[in-house]
Amino acid sequence: MRDGALTAKLWAGLIWVVIGFFIVNVFGLIAAVVVNSFATRWLGTWLPAGFTLQWYGSAWSEFQLDSVLIVTVEVVFAVVAISLLVGVPAAYALARRDFRFKRAILLLFVLPLLVPPMTYGIPLATVLYRLHLAGTIVGVILANLVPAVPFVVLVVTPFVEQIDPRLEAAARVFGAGTFRLFFHVLVPLLTPGILAAGLLVLVRTIAMFELTFLTAGPDSQTLVVALYYSVFAAGIRAGQSVDAMAVIYMATTLVWLLIALRFVNPTQLVTRVKE
Repeated sequence: MRDGALTAKLWAGLIWVVIGFFIVNVFGLIAAVVVNSFATRWLGTWLPAGFTLQWYGSAWSEFQLDSVLIVTVEVVFAVVAISLLVGVPAAYALARRDFRFKRAILLLFVLPLLVPPMTYGIPLATVLYRLHLAGTIVGVILANLVPAVPFVVLVVTPFVEQIDPRLEAAARVFGAGTFRLFFHVLVPLLTPGILAAGLLVLVRTIAMFELTFLTAGPDSQTLVVALYYSVFAAGIRAGQSVDAMAVIYMATTLVWLLIALRFVNPTQLVTRVKE
């Protein structure tokens, strides 16, 4: 018994050491990027020779961050709005109706979330190029809708299943049509789920690189794609300027993630499918 308890403690200690090592490395990398973004010069010393804010101004002008942020906002909010308009009714239909090939449809919804985006991103980009939509904001929005709509469906479905169907039946008894039933009864009850899905899709779209990279053009780059190009061109730009842009990207994503966690309870996102 003592040997078993000692082995369990050793394994627990080893796991905590590995987790701690991983966390320290992650925070170390982030700290290095943040410090370098304020550094005048940092070579071979523990701390930079001095600190300045000029690299943020340089990054803003060099990478045209004003237009990049505008494109990012347009893409993100369009994806959120369209995915909610399509995904919420789809989630209701899947939660309330039993029909033929339901499992196959559910599998189709799950596949874009399980398969790496690059797998279907290349053929999707090929189709968009043939339709002359790639390189435009519309093409970027359409590409990001492929994983966004299934994500909304999977998040909202358990919220629909928690609503008592008798409430809908009572509303119909009192004369509510489909439109009034949906917007006056279901939407208020589904507000937590809709808010959760919208915020999580927002964060996911900001961080979506593969699909955006494959379909974006010079005037339709989001922040994450612009950051990639800035790193790729690091040889002709100061490393501090690239790190400043990386900090802007991290801060933008972190702010939206904190807002999402403020309104979303992660335990509510465990989906279940009725057999």
